[in-house]
Amino acid sequence: MLQTVGEWIWWDRLWLPGNLSWSALEDKEGRVYAKVSHLYASLPCALCLLVVRYLFERYFATPLANFWGIRDKIRLPAEQNPILEKYFCSQTRVPSQADVWSLCKKTGWPERRVQVWFRRRRNQERPGLRKRFSEASWRCAFYLFAFFGGILALYDKPWVYNLREVWAGFPKQSLLPSQYWYYMLEMGFYLSLVFSLTFDVKRKGAKVFNYATWQQTSNGMFVVFAVVFMVTRLIVFPFWLIHCTWVYPLELYPAFFGYYFFNVMLLVLQLLHLYWAALILRMVYKFIFTQLEGDDRSDKEEDDSDPPIERNHKPSHMNGSGARGRANGH
Repeated sequence: MLQTVGEWIWWDRLWLPGNLSWSALEDKEGRVYAKVSHLYASLPCALCLLVVRYLFERYFATPLANFWGIRDKIRLPAEQNPILEKYFCSQTRVPSQADVWSLCKKTGWPERRVQVWFRRRRNQERPGLRKRFSEASWRCAFYLFAFFGGILALYDKPWVYNLREVWAGFPKQSLLPSQYWYYMLEMGFYLSLVFSLTFDVKRKGAKVFNYATWQQTSNGMFVVFAVVFMVTRLIVFPFWLIHCTWVYPLELYPAFFGYYFFNVMLLVLQLLHLYWAALILRMVYKFIFTQLEGDDRSDKEEDDSDPPIERNHKPSHMNGSGARGRANGH
């Protein structure tokens, strides 16, 4: 059955145009064509990049953090309390007001003490500033390497300057070593991120200068990022790349399943670009007309000293102030 499913998935009519078959893409006369087995190299690339990342963060990012004076904030540890710890791990990290009152009864603690415990316990789960800096610097370094590596791999290729050349001889196009290893490194990098997903800091971007408190540099990088994103994702991608995959193939072959499949995937990606662009524009609006106090995605540190008194706050049942208020008529 699995063999039948595999034959159906790799059926020639789905992925190849015209009357071509997979036999036409067998290596011969010194020409090498892309195969699924070529993707296997991404796994050892991912493992190698994990080792490189460890060495980079240990011997480059950490000394750089020391040089720039990046220090972890001193955090007060939460008191030992099995009842609150069990609730924190099994229920929720942010209890409702009713749950706080219930926990006050179970522990015999006043309300403020329970609130402070949860603040400190949440802060213990958050990664330190130095760890966030190390991971962000690794991504920044790899993306810079990938950017300049991509330029070196493509600058002398004719299809960079004339998009019609992308389809010259399709699908009988040789696999170039420079392109192959570029994409294997890219795929290996993202595969390595999957391997380290449970250990990495959640919801962070390449905010090296922000962690180093270089506010002006960080703001400048944000402006550059916003401009580059808008130009490449909202102009170049739809009007050059999608146009190239949507229009030019039909000049050579009639439409087939692979043509529709990959173009639909590109359109879905473009919808994501529009969504991300809306988020970026919202941040730009705050940056220009109000005050952008950090990234909306940031995992902010909470003040674990003493929680502020909330307005319209229901008086605690622990101190009896509500009863006294009713007794004196206020």
